[in-house]
Amino acid sequence: MLVLDTAQTRVALPWDGLVQALGEMFAKGCVMPVRHHHDVEVPGEADATLLLMPAWQPGAYIGVKMVSVFPGNQTRGLPAIHGSYLLSSGATGELLAILDGGELTARRTAAASALAARYLAREDASRLLMVGTGRLSANVIEAHASVRPIREVAIWGRDQRKAEATAKELDLKGIAVSVATDLEAAAREADIISCATLSSEPLIRGDWLKPGAHLDLIGAFKPTMRETDDRAVARASIFVDTRDGALKEGGDIVQPLKAGVITEAAIRADLFELARGAHAGRTAPDEITLFKSVGAALEDLAGAVLAFEAHRSKA
Repeated sequence: MLVLDTAQTRVALPWDGLVQALGEMFAKGCVMPVRHHHDVEVPGEADATLLLMPAWQPGAYIGVKMVSVFPGNQTRGLPAIHGSYLLSSGATGELLAILDGGELTARRTAAASALAARYLAREDASRLLMVGTGRLSANVIEAHASVRPIREVAIWGRDQRKAEATAKELDLKGIAVSVATDLEAAAREADIISCATLSSEPLIRGDWLKPGAHLDLIGAFKPTMRETDDRAVARASIFVDTRDGALKEGGDIVQPLKAGVITEAAIRADLFELARGAHAGRTAPDEITLFKSVGAALEDLAGAVLAFEAHRSKA
């Protein structure tokens, strides 16, 4: 059985191969049941949460991501979130591999945004604004740089020190990296704006988006959270990773729907339709596009299969 730790999982999921694997998985499809969400009692502490996210390709592979969230771990100096991915044979049920769940999630999330950018961002997009300084930020920047000719990256965060630390982590040849102190000014210049935050209030305003801009919304994963305003949603051509997820979970779509700013018909396509050629994506150079992702078990499965088959081919 193959076991990959954080560093090994990262190496096993190169951006070009991972973006391609996600595109092929969205084109082919797989069985993807609703994720399981369980409260777990912890005596003397707040309840923990167990999340199980299964997906499978009949006769090929079965995968499940298991994530535990223990709020009480902060008193023990331990991470609150732990995750692993289990990949099994879809023919025999044999356990084939265990991957680091956190690294897999970070890379497949970034790769999904890069896949969307292939269809939605202008081919000459060279300026990227990264809003957010968490674990995802460096991954998102690298992923976008793998599919578009990025030459300038600006990073904005509420804490400038964290933005500076993220900028120092990056090692991208031929790309100038800076820290943005004026969010509006940076947004007005950007060809691609990626947001990966836990914001409950809009950060990016629709009036800031220049013609041809692509807005990539990754954070704000609850209906009560959002990263952009109604004006941005009204101005843009809207695309999502999965319709079911975006219509239920992402505040950037859920809130304007409830307010009557948009209808469900405003969503032009999801990644399934884009990957299958049912929708071309961007249709004009000046079109403003918006992509909202909330994540899907299909993406985890695609990454795990890619990593396993790469190691098997080397054996």
